[in-house]
Amino acid sequence: MVGRWDENDPVDAVALAWLRERPGTPVEGIGIVTRVWQCAKLLGEDRRRVLAAAGADSATLDLLSVLRRSGVPYRLTTRELTERTLVTAGATSQRVARAERDGLVERSAEAEGSRAVVVTLTPAGHELVERLVDGVLGREAELISRLTPHQRAALTALLRLLLADLQTQLGNQRPTQVGSM
Repeated sequence: MVGRWDENDPVDAVALAWLRERPGTPVEGIGIVTRVWQCAKLLGEDRRRVLAAAGADSATLDLLSVLRRSGVPYRLTTRELTERTLVTAGATSQRVARAERDGLVERSAEAEGSRAVVVTLTPAGHELVERLVDGVLGREAELISRLTPHQRAALTALLRLLLADLQTQLGNQRPTQVGSM
């Protein structure tokens, strides 16, 4: 252990190498950003595996979850879906078309003569989203179960602060998949 850095920790070893090679290099973020990045990648890949095992993907989960959380009658306009899923209108349209083809949602006009499109969760979509949410959230709870309730609360509070500050500094950009633009 060198000061606050543990030379046996791979992330800390990166910071120590930069300090050795370029003294004065600002390495304070490495211990946080690299670990958050690695956690996001690991969690994203695990979620992808859980969803694939259930015959779904993150886009399907996202669409169906937004509809399910909207409450009875589980119906939103495509505009509302776009706002709530944080994807483009084109991506929403593709997701809805695929889910409709799979019998998970139905599309209809909002009202006679209206150009707005309403998307409604079907019984098959409702059954699938219930299964997916149980699988994904159950798995996530399992993955963080080694942290005590106090540690989970502290980490949640710190990440909330970090995210809010990043959104202030970088603008409230729509998050994408880890590393994608």
